[in-house]
Amino acid sequence: MTEKPPITILGAIKNKLIGTKQEWAREGRLLTGTTAAPGQRLPPGQREVTDWPILDLGIQPEIPRDAFRLTLDGLVDNPITLDWPGLMALPQTDLVADMHCVTQWSRFDNQWRGVSIQTLIDLVKPQPVVSHVLFEAHDNYTTNLRLEQFAGADCLLVHQWNGGPISRQHGGPVRVMVPRYYLWKSAKWVRRISFASADQRGFWETRGYNNNADPWLEERYS
Repeated sequence: MTEKPPITILGAIKNKLIGTKQEWAREGRLLTGTTAAPGQRLPPGQREVTDWPILDLGIQPEIPRDAFRLTLDGLVDNPITLDWPGLMALPQTDLVADMHCVTQWSRFDNQWRGVSIQTLIDLVKPQPVVSHVLFEAHDNYTTNLRLEQFAGADCLLVHQWNGGPISRQHGGPVRVMVPRYYLWKSAKWVRRISFASADQRGFWETRGYNNNADPWLEERYS
């Protein structure tokens, strides 16, 4: 019989964190039972913060820029893999946007710089059957979006925050930023973006979290 590998301290911390957040989903923790239109800047149940809390699965991959690779593939006419110079050679976009975490905090007026998702879509040319986008990260995290969510005008692949490089702790050197939805949809340390004709729920979506994740509809859990 094959022995299971021992659980490390890091693994125990990760398992505890995941278990706690799954319990939140089962209990409906933080839910207020209210909804609002996006014109209300602070979504229901959220509180404004001025720092940027660090949340992850207990792993913070270190990806040097000279080792950075991002694969965009799936049902596209032009699959590509971008290295750092290739990403920087694409048109760059600046955006000021809020962000909202399912753990109840929101941070206003973040200054992002990166490549617009529309630029990436124009580059890879998704086929007409594409309906969803799937993300994989260097910590093995996964998440998903509908294509129309991902293609929003305010969606970027970001490498700068408030005038400086995004730190490793916050998903640098490059992460997804989809401001309209809870932050777990904005994959950190992204390494692959795959275009698909069907949905595939990601890490939190298979653990009790809402597949759509709209903060103003308070779609925290499924």
